[in-house]
Amino acid sequence: MVNQQQADKMTSGQGFIAALDQSGGSTPKALRLYGVEESAYSNEDEMFDLIHQMRSRIITSPSFGGDRVLAAILFEQTMDRTIEGKPSATYLWEDKGVVPLLKIDKGLAEEADGVQLMKPMPTLDDLLARGVKNGIFGTKERSVIGAANPTGVAAVVAQQFEVAKQVLSHGLVPIIEPEVTISIADKAEAEDLLKAEITKNLDSLADDQKVMLKLSLPTVANHYKSLVDHPKVMRVVALSGGYSRDEANKLLAQNTGVIASFSRALTEGLSAQQSDEEFNSTLDASIQSIYDASVAG
Repeated sequence: MVNQQQADKMTSGQGFIAALDQSGGSTPKALRLYGVEESAYSNEDEMFDLIHQMRSRIITSPSFGGDRVLAAILFEQTMDRTIEGKPSATYLWEDKGVVPLLKIDKGLAEEADGVQLMKPMPTLDDLLARGVKNGIFGTKERSVIGAANPTGVAAVVAQQFEVAKQVLSHGLVPIIEPEVTISIADKAEAEDLLKAEITKNLDSLADDQKVMLKLSLPTVANHYKSLVDHPKVMRVVALSGGYSRDEANKLLAQNTGVIASFSRALTEGLSAQQSDEEFNSTLDASIQSIYDASVAG
């Protein structure tokens, strides 16, 4: 059963989603950008301990709260850990007023037809059940579009909606994330194909089912406005996708009704070596700039 208070916040709240869901493959880079070199840990367990310290420092900062941050996407290991003695999702909602979301995909398959589908998730039902037990509101699953290939784009969207329906069956709200690589020459054409496929697949949902969409910032401003206004879409959010925070904010502000769901752009400038005062001040400025861009439309 969807938490109505959280649903209302996600539907009409002012702010953005913090993507704090780096997984095994992206964690070393995230730690390097935070000033923690690979020499600081000798195995995966130590690496995940360090990334949890980073995430905990962000989440417990006085700069981080539900007045500007609507929700946070957690990695599975983060959900399973605690922050200040409470389960992470519980701390987020009870102490910060931030809706807890969960990354559920297991990474990307090899490229075919210009896209990368999600790897199989044979234990997804178990993970979703654990998410419900932990107070998770919704999920996020990512695949990648690397070319304007109609066959590939259709396959990505079909898989995304198949997983979304599995998520919905557990009473959770899925964030569908078919990321279009920002550097490809035919990005605008890929976005045309993507919008058409998403629109078609939205019609396959029941009238009482809603999803969220996480999309790359489009080549043409307001390209996804019809999806923002669609009755089966709770929210359209944008990923930074390799743009700097300033670039991403500038593009985001041009898209009416779209809010941010930034990861690297959110943590840009943060360092393990900063004092708490410096860290909180840097994070505050980052959160405020992303908030401003998210409410600009």
